[in-house]
Amino acid sequence: MTERTARVDQLLQEEISRIVTREVQDPRIGFATITRVETSPDLRHARVWVSLIGQPDERKTTFRALARAMPFVRHELGVLRLRRIPELHLELDDSVERGTRVLHILDDLEAGREPSLPEPGETLPTPRPAHLEGMEEGATSGADDTATGTGDAGRARRAGGAKGARAVRGRKPSGGRTSPRGRRP
Repeated sequence: MTERTARVDQLLQEEISRIVTREVQDPRIGFATITRVETSPDLRHARVWVSLIGQPDERKTTFRALARAMPFVRHELGVLRLRRIPELHLELDDSVERGTRVLHILDDLEAGREPSLPEPGETLPTPRPAHLEGMEEGATSGADDTATGTGDAGRARRAGGAKGARAVRGRKPSGGRTSPRGRRP
């Protein structure tokens, strides 16, 4: 893979993710994450790897809806001003599901149980950390939510960086012009 192809792959991944989350208005699309994009050297084709979260039937519905939305996504990629917008081919990325299976096996081994395969279902039933074992769901403090990135500020930080986290907490993000003459106070 050349450096140029790697840059195009990264650009396409970011832009496809943005389009799917903000512009595709299909209610059948559930929790989907574009994990990577691999373009052919001539930029005619791109494999778009997507990770889906949910029950098996929800994942199938989401995958079908995403596949139907790919022509729209390709059309919206026209703003990138690439010489050629590649044909998008959707692929299922099951690495999260495989990782979850490994975590379950490791948990069983650590507890001294015979490893068993988890039943098919939700793709992200990750084990709880030992320090949270006795706590009820949702009983963590706000500081824990911020530190672990599970609260509103954590979601905004993951979605839009530190400025997004400040905006969620009610503070105005810094930066930009603040006075008519362009000087900061």
